[in-house]
Amino acid sequence: MSLHSVDLAIIIVYLVATLLFGFYLSRKASKDLSSYFLGGNNIKWYYLGLSNASGMFDISGTMWTVSILFIYGLKSAWIPWLWPVWNQVFVFVFLAIWMRRSKTMTGAQWITFRFGDGGGAKLSHIIIVAFAIVSVLGFMAYFFEGIGKFATSILPYDLSIHLGAFHLSNEHVYALIICGITTIYTIKGGMYSVVATEILQLTIMTISCLIIGYIAYTHVTSDQITHAVPAGWKNLWFGRELGLDWSSTPYPRVNEKIASDGFKLFGALFMMMVFKGMFASLAGPVPSYDMQRVLSTRKPSEAAKMSASTIAVMYMPRYLMVSAFAVLGLAYLQPEIQSMGANIDFEKILPLSIAKFVPVGLKGLLLAGLLASFMGTFAAFVNAAPAYIVNDIYKKYINPNASDKKYIRLSIISSISLVVVGIIFGFNAASLNELTLWITSALYGGYAASNVLKWIWWRFTGYGYFWGMLAGLIASTCILFFKADALHALHIDGPVPDIYLFPFVLLCSFAGCIIGTYARPLDNIAQVKQFYIETKPWGFWGPIKKEVLAENPSFKPNSEFKRDVFNVITGIVWQMSQVVIPIYFMIRENKLLLIWSIIFFVTTGLLKKFWWNNLHKADE
Repeated sequence: MSLHSVDLAIIIVYLVATLLFGFYLSRKASKDLSSYFLGGNNIKWYYLGLSNASGMFDISGTMWTVSILFIYGLKSAWIPWLWPVWNQVFVFVFLAIWMRRSKTMTGAQWITFRFGDGGGAKLSHIIIVAFAIVSVLGFMAYFFEGIGKFATSILPYDLSIHLGAFHLSNEHVYALIICGITTIYTIKGGMYSVVATEILQLTIMTISCLIIGYIAYTHVTSDQITHAVPAGWKNLWFGRELGLDWSSTPYPRVNEKIASDGFKLFGALFMMMVFKGMFASLAGPVPSYDMQRVLSTRKPSEAAKMSASTIAVMYMPRYLMVSAFAVLGLAYLQPEIQSMGANIDFEKILPLSIAKFVPVGLKGLLLAGLLASFMGTFAAFVNAAPAYIVNDIYKKYINPNASDKKYIRLSIISSISLVVVGIIFGFNAASLNELTLWITSALYGGYAASNVLKWIWWRFTGYGYFWGMLAGLIASTCILFFKADALHALHIDGPVPDIYLFPFVLLCSFAGCIIGTYARPLDNIAQVKQFYIETKPWGFWGPIKKEVLAENPSFKPNSEFKRDVFNVITGIVWQMSQVVIPIYFMIRENKLLLIWSIIFFVTTGLLKKFWWNNLHKADE
């Protein structure tokens, strides 16, 4: 992609500004561990919400979302339920409140708060620390590889290095520079730096979304879109099957992509997404930057507000950009896409659209914004992971009485070390495909059961947590490596999405939880009561609730289950409206745009009445 000097200057100014932020805020971050990793719990919730939104606005995910909207049309709005995306709704309705009441620094420290200091609690603590560190390393490798590819596609200079046998490709040099800049401002300013730079990055991204949205809206007509897509592409709803046939369109090879994804039986896929989503969402966020933002807030009610603001500020701008790139691709990129032949890369729609449609000056701003989304997510991981090494390993087991300066110095060393290891993995990303799949499938596949029961079941123990996590990880890993052989033995041809195997993983994990829990008596009843008193969860807490009320009749148990369920359902519809409104706007479906806009305002009003107006109770 050729760049004008104005565009290049904008990108350079952005990179310099992020470094200046880090150095300017370094004094605030150097007071103690709480200041470094949590901003001293003094950062306002709406700043943390903006920061969290920036961390979730990654360019790799945006490129993928553009590709699925191009292929599946409005039905693509359901596909992110595979994770599910509405886990954030569970967080802002009640889980953020429960987490923040713990007053802990990391997800691993929270495990000690829940299970105490016994043998089972230590095993649980160790497995969640390992989970956090290994997953962060995997994502760092992923982002290193992605940053290099994206930077090479937008920056015109060849920086590859050849010194005898030593060779660094252009992609790796760019990745080293960008990761280096991100690491410097992150370790200098800690959470303060991450939040400040991510707010800057989100601002740039939002402006970029509006720019590309305007360009697409003024360049693409409704007739152009209708001519390019099959019947049913503009329909959000579905039946037993997907019902899209691209054969008579300018893009007949899209049918091959649909077949390879294995999404033809969309009704069954949807039911499985809902089944998995309930468990994955109730488990809460994994120990990463999202949880760190929750723990960084000043009080429980602000933790809830922070999580909700992440959805409120991110979804509409992001999907305006996504739909803009998708319709530009449908209307104008037919020659480029058809020239790819059988190896169509739909994720190239985004950079191809930028090169073809965005003018000088705006292109630099847009590319700086997309670069910012990479750096924001990478910085969030760089800041989150060292807390587990310093707070949950060094401080807990090695040197609990060290000075704050020593802890912060070790945090900086840990950050640099993790980045170096992540980069080494990134250099070998092509040969680490199986490891990457294991991290995203096995680690997260084994997370749900243990982390649901920790919230809602009084009898659940540290041993149950450990064996449940381990059983789930083993089951997911077996699926990863033996899935193909098993499908062949069952004479099943064609792709089978991993989500259909989730019930097997969940069953194995639940079995580990139950066996581990009842293998030993509950020996930390005092800690369980303390957790219940401070966190106030709903669920199966009958015996603990009875004892607590006998000791303290003034204690008020959580009676908000029905209201929380109502708010979760309302929140999912509210979130969905923010996905489809920008798409309907871009494709000129004005009647549906009006209907979903009304749904958005109604659900906003319901959340205001039944959720926001009751948040003061969270701090009692």
